[in-house]
Amino acid sequence: MEVALDRPMSGIGIGLDVVLAGVALVLTVGLGLVAHEWTHALVLWSGRIEFTISFLPGRTGGVAGVLASCPWAVVRPRPDGTEPPWVLRVAALAPLSLALPIFVFGFGVAPAPVALVDAPVRAAIAIGWLACAIPSPQDFSVAFYAHRVLETKAATAESVSRAK
Repeated sequence: MEVALDRPMSGIGIGLDVVLAGVALVLTVGLGLVAHEWTHALVLWSGRIEFTISFLPGRTGGVAGVLASCPWAVVRPRPDGTEPPWVLRVAALAPLSLALPIFVFGFGVAPAPVALVDAPVRAAIAIGWLACAIPSPQDFSVAFYAHRVLETKAATAESVSRAK
């Protein structure tokens, strides 16, 4: 195997750009997960619905335990049953808004802030961020069945008030 001195990475199978893209992907997904949960929380907060945010719930020890634990973060709304269901539905689908910057920069509406990095790194950032913009199956469940949760909460609150 010959290695050209003017191209230090020419004899190595994986280039530095691929390694940087992998690091960028991991960092972007980490930030994107936090942003995903905070979009839920922002809508719940603006709709005046109480909620809790838990990062790494059910975490076991070590790095492998953190990576193997699912989910990595959870927003739990605590509605009292009087809220309109559309607030929970919008909160559940709010992470879709994370895709907007990628499309705005991708279609050239605004200059991309990552224009100075190599194409594989840009692609990794875009892929990682878009992956975090996808609502989870639990998010879709809340979007489709928010009215049932609120009806159950309202019925429970009514039966408790009658018991007093």
